[in-house]
Amino acid sequence: AMQPENEISQIKKVSETQQIPRNLLNKIFQSLVKTGLVRSHRGSKGGFSLAKPAREITLKEIIEKIEGPIYLNKCLIREGECSRDNICPAHEVWQEAQRKMVEVLEKSTLQELADKSLLH
Repeated sequence: AMQPENEISQIKKVSETQQIPRNLLNKIFQSLVKTGLVRSHRGSKGGFSLAKPAREITLKEIIEKIEGPIYLNKCLIREGECSRDNICPAHEVWQEAQRKMVEVLEKSTLQELADKSLLH
């Protein structure tokens, strides 16, 4: 996301700049390719690029593509998942916390994180 749009990044450079071991980074990128967030490019000038502009990728999308749907508690998965939904005094608190968390993750983009990272 810190590279110009459509630029291909090589694992070696990303590993060095982000201080992530190359083997681990390879696994991360392969996982991101499977989710469709990242494209893999073969050849001597190959590497990886974002599948769409960083400003269009939200943190919610990244988390859900890797981990699946986000739920703070079992009772939020679907109505009736927890037999105490209707009587639990904390259920409404969980619902509000879930809404707010998802709202923050939906409005936070990969581009915003990259921009903040460049400032440091």
